[in-house]
Amino acid sequence: MTKPVALIVGASRGIGRQVAVDLAQNGYAVVIAAKSTSDASKTTPFPPDPNSPKSTISTVEREIREAGGDAVAIPVDVRDYENIVKLVDETVRTHKRLDVLIYNSGAIWWSSVEGTPMKRFQLMQRVNVEGLYGTVQAVLPHLKKNGGRIIVVSPPIYSRFFRGKTAYAMGKVGMSVLTKGLATDFERQGRKDMAITSIWPAAAIESAATDPSMKEQLRKPTIFSDAILAMLRASTELVNGELETDEDFLRKTGVTDFTKYALVPGQTPRRIMPAEFPSLRVAEQDDEGVRMDSTKRRQSKL
Repeated sequence: MTKPVALIVGASRGIGRQVAVDLAQNGYAVVIAAKSTSDASKTTPFPPDPNSPKSTISTVEREIREAGGDAVAIPVDVRDYENIVKLVDETVRTHKRLDVLIYNSGAIWWSSVEGTPMKRFQLMQRVNVEGLYGTVQAVLPHLKKNGGRIIVVSPPIYSRFFRGKTAYAMGKVGMSVLTKGLATDFERQGRKDMAITSIWPAAAIESAATDPSMKEQLRKPTIFSDAILAMLRASTELVNGELETDEDFLRKTGVTDFTKYALVPGQTPRRIMPAEFPSLRVAEQDDEGVRMDSTKRRQSKL
């Protein structure tokens, strides 16, 4: 039986690594993509700290293979669209198919507008928004062959998210806008076999970006991979266009006990996301007036 193939972009450490490991354990052939590579055969001790620079796509590939899983590491710089296309082409050449894209790559800088240098702003937009858009563009022709899923690591849209990190929020919310927009494309095209979903942590998850002194307030990254696996098993109607948190989606599947996810046993990490999110729908949701398609207008002028 042919394994489903999942391309995980941003899988060298932390949450991305955990997602790759757990998908491989659940029958997926995984392609691990990020910038960082290394000579995994010389990494000691092995496996390395998954939140350290010693964790690369090379070590994650070795870790999965030694556990009996199917993994291939392919380096990518998501700031370069041609590099993204090469990644996707190599993935399909290797496995003859592509079923799932998980986009976990992200650049982070939390500060005021005044405190965010232009170069840092541009990096976040290129990695977060442009990188996602380019990767989606590259994978869509392949996902459409058998029906496919896209999972985006981006947040629900609400006003508090912008506070103190406007530049970062501009990119991350832009990623969630892509989730909403592409979902409507699938609906209009009658693609009931395809779905795109966003996911975000309800409570902070241990990663290279978290403060080790705050362990009592952290969860294990397994909560994120468990939620993603549940999304991939769910029907497209339940997940297409949804902006979910890991905890809230798992609750929808019947999970009620989250104690196993606490990084420090016995602790209850503080929820950082609101209990409820505002609806983005308006009363005139289905009244779009005259629809314009720029591709058709351009073709008519040629």
